[in-house]
Amino acid sequence: MSEKLPGKSDNNPLHDPFQGLMRSMNNFFHEPPVKGFLESIDEFFSSPFPFSSFPVDLNETDKEYIITAKLSGVKKDQINIDIFQQYITITVENTESATQENQTQKTIFKKNSIQRTSRTIPLQKPISEAKVKANYEDGLLTISVPKEGGKRLKIE
Repeated sequence: MSEKLPGKSDNNPLHDPFQGLMRSMNNFFHEPPVKGFLESIDEFFSSPFPFSSFPVDLNETDKEYIITAKLSGVKKDQINIDIFQQYITITVENTESATQENQTQKTIFKKNSIQRTSRTIPLQKPISEAKVKANYEDGLLTISVPKEGGKRLKIE
């Protein structure tokens, strides 16, 4: 002799009035376009590249500054070096493009992304850009910046 509870049916004793609402919300977040939007946010935060940098060391000798940057997995054509009066900026840019076609649904998905990170190294003395040399080998960028000789005055 069981009693019927309000809102409960005979064929589904565990009927929950919010079950339909929860199912609708679940479908909302798992169907396009919201699903694609949420996936792009996940990709943005899962990739450390936009927020990270690459290690750079600056060593100084009597004649020059030696800048080394560890850029493993980077191709030579992805590296840009800008020389300014008293600093050097190293920029690494990665461009990716992907296309997926679905013949059954007759859809095309295209994705283009550009990732860019840079480091700026300030130097104590002005730079002669014509004398700066750079070498990239085995993921290690080495930049040699000769120090410009100045004239020291003797006070009389």
